[in-house]
Amino acid sequence: MTRMRARLLALHVLVLTLLVVLAVRLWQVQVVRGQEFVTRATETRTRAVIVPAVRGQILDSSGRPLVRNKTALVVSVDRTRLSRMKDSGVKVLRKLSEVLGRPVSDLQQRITPCGPGVGKPCWTGSPYQPVPLDEKVDTREALQILERQEEFPGVTAEIHSVRQYPGGRAGAQMLGYLQPVTEAELEKREGLKASFSGVDLAGRDGLEYVYDDALRGKAGLRRVQVDRMGKALGVEEQITPIPGDHLVTSIDSRVQAVTEKALANAMKSAPSADGGAAVVLDARSGRVVALASAPGYDPEIWAGGISARGYQWLLSDKSGKPLVSRAINGQFAPGSTFKVSSVSAMLRAGYPLNGHYSCPGSYAVGGRAFNNFRGIPLGTLSLHTALVKSCDTIFYRAAYEQYLKDGGRTPKRKPKEVFANTARAFGFGSPTGVDLPGESGGRIPDRAWKKELWNQTSAVNCERSRKGYPEEKDRARAEFLKRLALENCTEGFLLRPGDSANFSIGQGDVLVTPMQLARAYMALVSDGKVRSPRIGWAQVRPDGKVVRTIPVPVVGKLPISEKERLYIKHALSQVAADGTAAGAFAGFPMNKVRVGGKTGTAEVWGKQDTSWFASFAPTKNPQYVVVAMVSQGGMGAQTAAPAVRAIYEGIYGIKRKPAVSNGGRLTTRLPRFAPDGMVIRG
Repeated sequence: MTRMRARLLALHVLVLTLLVVLAVRLWQVQVVRGQEFVTRATETRTRAVIVPAVRGQILDSSGRPLVRNKTALVVSVDRTRLSRMKDSGVKVLRKLSEVLGRPVSDLQQRITPCGPGVGKPCWTGSPYQPVPLDEKVDTREALQILERQEEFPGVTAEIHSVRQYPGGRAGAQMLGYLQPVTEAELEKREGLKASFSGVDLAGRDGLEYVYDDALRGKAGLRRVQVDRMGKALGVEEQITPIPGDHLVTSIDSRVQAVTEKALANAMKSAPSADGGAAVVLDARSGRVVALASAPGYDPEIWAGGISARGYQWLLSDKSGKPLVSRAINGQFAPGSTFKVSSVSAMLRAGYPLNGHYSCPGSYAVGGRAFNNFRGIPLGTLSLHTALVKSCDTIFYRAAYEQYLKDGGRTPKRKPKEVFANTARAFGFGSPTGVDLPGESGGRIPDRAWKKELWNQTSAVNCERSRKGYPEEKDRARAEFLKRLALENCTEGFLLRPGDSANFSIGQGDVLVTPMQLARAYMALVSDGKVRSPRIGWAQVRPDGKVVRTIPVPVVGKLPISEKERLYIKHALSQVAADGTAAGAFAGFPMNKVRVGGKTGTAEVWGKQDTSWFASFAPTKNPQYVVVAMVSQGGMGAQTAAPAVRAIYEGIYGIKRKPAVSNGGRLTTRLPRFAPDGMVIRG
């Protein structure tokens, strides 16, 4: 009996203890941590869904789309949710691979954040964003995911807009591409990581990058109430996304197509050609009408994430590195197209405008003979004829004389360097400021540049002068390189006589980009003002209202008088009719459209010549400046000039072709938009 009571007492104590523990726990849950659990419960009942804004289109000068949007079903994966699963989401990815027809390893690679040792493709965006895996799924595949959500936790299939390029490869480097927003970019945006979706993209190159803020718009937000199983119960709050603005450019898509074709044909005509570019500017305003670079690529390659093989191809020498725009990044010796600067330098130095100058077959500079083209003497010429016939020796002599006036090898304290400074006034040696990222500045090799280069390379050159080039199979070339290294080691800081001669005809160490050359010719044949070209023309809201127009800034003025400028322009006006480009323009209807310009043939060590032609038309009142360049294309009149001719034939409708731009007239007014954002034709 006593034992029974003891057991009952123990049971009562146990029950009372459990009740006390339960009471304490209830007090902790309801009082001490009550607010915390209420907040957690609220969070689990509400889901924030980011609604991406529709990205603005990029349009040409008439409102035709260069880049537009198309709707597509996008499958995305919440990698954070998968990582919390026991198997890290492998089971889900296996089921997804069956639906999408992709290996599990490929899906895992795509959702892995990029970093050291991680190969492509990988996820470049924030780890807090869902990762888009496929932007080209069909309705059947999407329904398999949506109807069996219990088998695909963390996987969504939604309709989004993706970029489409109606012109195909045309202007790919200029237009740019999109990539996922990175975590660093999210941090810049007030730290609101939750306000961006897994398909939120940012411009990575070209116009998409420069005008990204305007094009991107502002994402919306939808708060959805859900039960504990994740089933939607209703919408608690909804903020409508604000679509991005459209970018109207000065590009004429029809002229762009003609330019691309002409450049492609020029590349085919030169067996050794490894790159090319063409620039078409509005001579009156400084706006870009067309911009082409070869080789090109299809920008659709970025859709849905680029493969490792595709990315490597874009960067490889075998493909010609098509990501690089030769128009603004390619730096080449300009050859005789540079003589417009050299003539101007002569005039600044005091050489008479209407003087006469001897053009012998060769001219001695510092004890070395510098030859005219093929060593042909042309007699006594005016500066006008020197440009038309492209005499070199006149410019060799003038540049050498100015070199000696500056002190030669022992320069004065403040040398005038009239040839180099004139070139800078034409805009050479610095970026044009065109509204594209990563533009190169070219090179004007003056005395300061020589010293800076020597400081950077003297140690290497001195070592090479001792060791030579044993890896070079050509012994003659190896000996030449060794002698050159010794010369650069001992006196590479000096501007040599030959440097000045080469400079005067756009050879040696002079480098320019096609855009720089086009900008210089535009200033020369228009009003003498140096402008910073622009592709963007206006920012327009989706309802058609113009937000702002984008001006073309004037950044300088040519260092010559109006009389001198018109003299040079008049000389260039004869080149296509009776000068070095006459053969390329044989049969061209000069009575209808007279073309002026200058050929350039730049020698490159170990390669074929770089072919140039810089032009303008009509010569009396220029509307267009067209520059073409083909690397390893041979003579300027052989490859580049025919390409420029083909561009003008397309623009003006020559050879029974319909003119691509209203009889050659440029568009001067922005396209008109209806209230619904559609372009009003006619």
